Amino acid sequence: MGLFDHEARQFKFDVLREVALASFSDSISPTLDDDLAYKLIPTLKANFRCCVYKEREIIRARTRMALGRLPNSRKDEVTHERQFVHVIESACDGCTIKRIHITDNCRKCMAKSCKVVCKFDAITMGPNRAHIDLDKCKECGACVKACAFNAVVETVRPCKASCAVNAISMDEHGIAKIDMEKCINCAACQSACPFGAIEDISHMRDVIGQLKSDRKVIAMVAPSIQGQLDSATLPQIKEGIRQLGFDMVVEVAAAADIVAYYEKEELKERIALGQPMTSSCCPAFVNMVKIHYPELKPYVSTMKSPMMVMGQLMKARYPDVITVFIGPCVAKKQEAYEDDHASVDYVLTFEEIAAMLVSQRVYCSGINVDNTIEASKYGREFARVGGVSAALVAAMKEDEQPAFRSSVGNGCGECKKALLMLKVKRQDFDVLEGMACVGGCANGPGTIETNGKVKQRFDKENAGNTHKISDTLKAFEHELEHIHVHTHH
Repeated sequence: MGLFDHEARQFKFDVLREVALASFSDSISPTLDDDLAYKLIPTLKANFRCCVYKEREIIRARTRMALGRLPNSRKDEVTHERQFVHVIESACDGCTIKRIHITDNCRKCMAKSCKVVCKFDAITMGPNRAHIDLDKCKECGACVKACAFNAVVETVRPCKASCAVNAISMDEHGIAKIDMEKCINCAACQSACPFGAIEDISHMRDVIGQLKSDRKVIAMVAPSIQGQLDSATLPQIKEGIRQLGFDMVVEVAAAADIVAYYEKEELKERIALGQPMTSSCCPAFVNMVKIHYPELKPYVSTMKSPMMVMGQLMKARYPDVITVFIGPCVAKKQEAYEDDHASVDYVLTFEEIAAMLVSQRVYCSGINVDNTIEASKYGREFARVGGVSAALVAAMKEDEQPAFRSSVGNGCGECKKALLMLKVKRQDFDVLEGMACVGGCANGPGTIETNGKVKQRFDKENAGNTHKISDTLKAFEHELEHIHVHTHH
């Protein structure tokens, strides 16, 4: 679902826009969260919640997150620094609290199978249908299986259902909790929550502060930015972002070319050894391996992600520069943080950069700019599921190397299945491309447009791209001598 089709995301965008405006104008006050709560909800009429007071409290929490703070605390503390996805408690009470319900399908049948199988004496018969004593119910699900009329249903909350690593549970009040030791920061729960109760912490205020300083600041846009801002082309988007105060805007797709070239060399070595390899560009997928399948870490490619490689290239070319990655991914915020800002100083989502553009009345589609191509279509297609594999194939062809077997984990669920097969050595691939988001980065939690709209614009704009992967390496020939494209797990 697109940003402006989702009412909760629209509220988030409104808050981001106002915080961006206040940051650019140096008008952030200690009471900004209260100020925005009343500015965005000026009347006493509640439109979405039980009362206007709850709606305002949610705006306050969103404002705190937009300012880089935790949503449920008035303090500036951060309790778990690698965690960027958090639950807004005041927004997380619209879901069904209990999992098991008896519907109007109940016929109060003579078998009374639901009552018979319940070991906790939680089911009784009312005048017209069965009833569940929620204080006794343990949500075991036995009654769901026993009912011949399908009158007893089990409802799994969207956030929990979306989490492939079982990092979400409910506390005694029915509020979602994220197990920060299990969470991979994929933000699937953030996308799934229909109330917008799970969001990511923003560094937008810090980035705007850097733009207003004397430091050189470079924006590094993810390949998936193509097609995200209305009908604007990639050159128009880059120029619009530059007009916010960035000294330069570069394509991370160029670093994707470089990653594909060097990863191709690593893949050849692994194939020669009879050892499969998994990709390393998606940090949520890499988190899944590290946290939940640590025994498989040796299979992960040693290549750094395109974001990290581009950060290194920019810092090698321009010493003392501030690098800001702009993409669709929340896990990238963690990836940059854990690198201690050595390569990438800040990460913004497309939602956040769009809010900054709107706050400064920069409209990309109306900008006149020359078309420039910094990367091959394969580097740009890292944004789409199967794109990493396609880039490796292209790199192999340019090097006149033989084909290889590839497999794609399209979303966390498929990635999990593929890793389980690898764990028992029943894989059928030489390389596994792991993408935490279904459809790839172009369908990430921080995107603006739907994947279908973006793909049409993306394909149209890249149709005439004849840039080669080897051309990109030549453009960064000097910098590549001074950086490390590999890491060690």
